[in-house]
Amino acid sequence: MSCVKVFDLASSEARVKELHKVTEKPDFWGSADAQEITRELARSQSRLDRAEEMSNELEEISVLTEMLSEADDPELEKEFYERAEKLNSEISEYQTLVLLDGEYDAGDAIMMIHAGAGGLDAQDWAQMLYRMYMRWAESHKYSVKLIDELSDQEGGIKSVTFSLSGDYAYGYLKGEQGVHRLVRISPFDTAKRRHTSFASVEVMPVLPESVEIEIRPEDLKMDTFRASGAGGQYVNMTDSAVRITHLPSGIIVSCQTERSQHMNRATAMQVLRSKLFEKEQRERREQLDNIQGEKRAIAWGSQIRSYTLQPFQLVKDHRSGCEIGNVSAVLDGSIDELIMSYLRYLKS
Repeated sequence: MSCVKVFDLASSEARVKELHKVTEKPDFWGSADAQEITRELARSQSRLDRAEEMSNELEEISVLTEMLSEADDPELEKEFYERAEKLNSEISEYQTLVLLDGEYDAGDAIMMIHAGAGGLDAQDWAQMLYRMYMRWAESHKYSVKLIDELSDQEGGIKSVTFSLSGDYAYGYLKGEQGVHRLVRISPFDTAKRRHTSFASVEVMPVLPESVEIEIRPEDLKMDTFRASGAGGQYVNMTDSAVRITHLPSGIIVSCQTERSQHMNRATAMQVLRSKLFEKEQRERREQLDNIQGEKRAIAWGSQIRSYTLQPFQLVKDHRSGCEIGNVSAVLDGSIDELIMSYLRYLKS
């Protein structure tokens, strides 16, 4: 098989040419999706460049193979193994990008974490998950924006909403959606008994402006209130926080971290668009599952991942089967292995 076929250069080249043609249109820079298209063009060009470099390297390594088959040369053999090992690593990284081929995988993400039943234990668990994702985002140089947080005076958080901006944020994090279970000795139980806590995670793509989501003004109820969290000296002085209820679906979103009511409303509407989009996609999946006769529980009790601290230490993803014994590292943000195992599971 040729290198061109291995790296699918034809498809990548065709997409780059297509995007270039779009950017050459006279009215392109004034369009709503100009920024999104330029970002996609940069990503596609970068992917194409990497594929071409690996293709050329593979051709050169093939030449080395032929030379080594004709004569023994220790120096040449050493060079062969070094370059082959490096190329293998680069191909593995490239394959990761191939896994992220969903329509919105390349874009930003919105995450919501909700504490389940269980009082302080569940709220503390929700805060631990929030910290885990913050550490992961920091290690990957993603920018994070807090949108809304409902904390508890006794400890932990009841819910938190935040966005992550950077290449492929949604693609990497989409598999985190679901119920996460923690088993540990409760720090809030004086009898030191083992408790099981649950928290749910929602992940939605930040939609480009070009994506049409019908939201009628008469279907919205907007409430304002005084922000309770941090956000600058002006945030807590006026009723700048916004809560929007979408009456047909019952979806409620809020934002209280911006300086003005107008900015909070704009951010809340962005979250609402993403939630309505995710709701529509979920309903389509459920209809397809019913047609195919599959029963995929999306209920509160169907955890996607368990984090066990007692009586043993283990993190297990119940979909991909990935298991990690270093729970502390995972809770400190080292979740790449779990993320990649799920992406590979999706393609299997």
